[in-house]
Amino acid sequence: MGTATGSVFGTETLRRAIEGNTGNNLLSLYADDAEIRIVDHDNQPSHPTVLRGRGKIAELLDDIYRRDMTHKLEQCVVQGDRAAYSESCEYADGTRVLAESMVRLRDGKIVDQLIIQAWDE
Repeated sequence: MGTATGSVFGTETLRRAIEGNTGNNLLSLYADDAEIRIVDHDNQPSHPTVLRGRGKIAELLDDIYRRDMTHKLEQCVVQGDRAAYSESCEYADGTRVLAESMVRLRDGKIVDQLIIQAWDE
């Protein structure tokens, strides 16, 4: 598999990707060998959900963007090959989700991401 094509990571590129209607633009920000670790109420720090590769990440994004919800980039800080950002989401029924991400970049693509998320119950 070759290098992922598409957009290079930056605050406005990330904003457009997160706040868009599909996960395709967001997926373009990940390297082919990217890994995501997700920590939340169901997947605690000692046993996070781990997704490896753009194929698995695409499945996650397809699932998320099929839901009736909005996504908003709240904050983003980029420094060298590291970035951190906050994302808020809201389902049509008013349920809210907050996710904090820390990412490592290589050649403008996400190669490693830790997501810590919480939602209304």
